[in-house]
Amino acid sequence: MENRLMGVGYILNVLRYAHHGLPADVIEGVAQELPALGAGEVLVALRCGAIHYSDLGMINGTYGKARELPAVAGREGVGEVVGVGPGVTAPAIGTLVRMPEETGVWREAVVAKAADLWVIPAGVPVEQAAMAFINPPTAWRMLHDFVKLERGDWVMQNAGTSAVGVLVAQLARHLGLNCLSVVRDVGGENTLLAAGAAGVVAEDSGYEKDVRKLTGGAPVKLALNAVGGESVGRLCRAVAPGGVVVTYGGVTAEPMRFPTRYLIFNDIQMRGFWLDRWVRTQPAGEVQAMMEKIFGLLREGVLSQPVAARYPLGEWRTALEHAFRAGKGGKVVFVSSWKP
Repeated sequence: MENRLMGVGYILNVLRYAHHGLPADVIEGVAQELPALGAGEVLVALRCGAIHYSDLGMINGTYGKARELPAVAGREGVGEVVGVGPGVTAPAIGTLVRMPEETGVWREAVVAKAADLWVIPAGVPVEQAAMAFINPPTAWRMLHDFVKLERGDWVMQNAGTSAVGVLVAQLARHLGLNCLSVVRDVGGENTLLAAGAAGVVAEDSGYEKDVRKLTGGAPVKLALNAVGGESVGRLCRAVAPGGVVVTYGGVTAEPMRFPTRYLIFNDIQMRGFWLDRWVRTQPAGEVQAMMEKIFGLLREGVLSQPVAARYPLGEWRTALEHAFRAGKGGKVVFVSSWKP
């Protein structure tokens, strides 16, 4: 599609916030005029955009990095190239690419530099590709970067039914690891067991008092925390001497008590992980190699994130209320079929 067809005149719907606060208070759907495509630029139309808790953090101003305001919300999604500017030979019209994170994803379309786009490999389902760049890499890195794990080793995690929690269970099974998942309610344990968890226990069951009964006597070398508060204290008590507890989230927003006894007598380590920092500090080739592995696992169905609901951008209030509701059973995503 030539540049003359991509000039000013198309009106886009975008979800924008000019102040930090709760999404319902600060997000507004606004009309934005589409600029003309310049040399080397393409027009990317949203096809699927994920809603994450980290999006909530960015909107309310508590996330580890902030965008210049006013900002378009949303960090992760996939779009289709629907127009190309002068000099662009690739990606071609019809190609699926990652929506640029830095300009915000919750929008009908965006103009981007063709050379900066990440092309989605063939065979990866659109919805899975739209959720491929945050949660799967987080699970991958935490199982590879902190403890040298061998087949048959045990890891454990709280927030077992979360998106990352399900991916950790799936990836652990693929790697030949045993994953013990801690959940608030064991009513959905069959779903986690089917995903790959070797065991599921309730948060308040007292599992930490004798975790080796659950592992057949094997030590737990790695524990992953996304909850905080007393939950991470239980992980510290359950992990084996010399083990590592990695915190990558804090759903409860409760402070973590410093586990002095276990740090001293069991020599456990408490570490933190933030994917954004990892990506910024790694060579591009390292990130590319990881994503190629993840895309392969998504294509094969080894990794898969369930989708609880799909909403158009115009129903953003309902979508966000649904996305941050407990027990929703999967990710909530925005979908769009917009074309110029």
